[in-house]
Amino acid sequence: MNKTDTIYASPQADLQRFAFDEKVVEVFPDMIQRSVPGYATIIAMTGVMAGRYAKAGSNCYDLGCSLGASSLAISRETRGRDLQLIGVDNSAAMIERCREYCTQSNTDIELRCESIQDTALSNASVVVLNFTLQFVPEDQRQTLCQRISDAMLPGGILILSEKIQFADAHLQELNTDLHHAFKRANGYSDLEVAQKRSALENVLMPETLSAHQQRLKACGFSSVDVWFQCFNFASMVAIK
Repeated sequence: MNKTDTIYASPQADLQRFAFDEKVVEVFPDMIQRSVPGYATIIAMTGVMAGRYAKAGSNCYDLGCSLGASSLAISRETRGRDLQLIGVDNSAAMIERCREYCTQSNTDIELRCESIQDTALSNASVVVLNFTLQFVPEDQRQTLCQRISDAMLPGGILILSEKIQFADAHLQELNTDLHHAFKRANGYSDLEVAQKRSALENVLMPETLSAHQQRLKACGFSSVDVWFQCFNFASMVAIK
């Protein structure tokens, strides 16, 4: 049974940087549903898009798979197809729990506990980066996206979901406030919102949509556009 996220419910004098550790793993399903608007839709449609673009004999990668929500959605939509589904995450706690979920659902996924910057990529028809690139150091993002592009088959698809920032200061303030209102509506207190935001500072580094689009096109993706957005969260599709 999923536990309620109360990590930041009490004042913390020594606030630690956010990390995907055992404490977060225990409450992660509740945390992400209450924190990311449209998350369930993004996961479900990630599976649907994978079902459309996954090619027999190819690899499908879920980079930064956490507890495997995207991987399991892809598996459901490609069941019976001859392909390899690979989930990668550098958090041992996440991979351990993800493996339990895969066993419970009788889902065959190759799980790798390693950095997505280092994991081997090849023969890919579908690659998913759902709220993952934002945690990669900015100076490493171009190289990672180029490696993904180089590993993709013609007609392959990259699904990239991210928290974004706005070049316009007014829009940035508006969407930040709307996101905080969303979190309060889901039961988080002002203290929880403030402490979580502080913990994520310099850990989660968002970029503008245009920065993402320009990078992906520079890496060789022929078509890049937004298919979903709610407040300062967006999901893009890039076609090789």
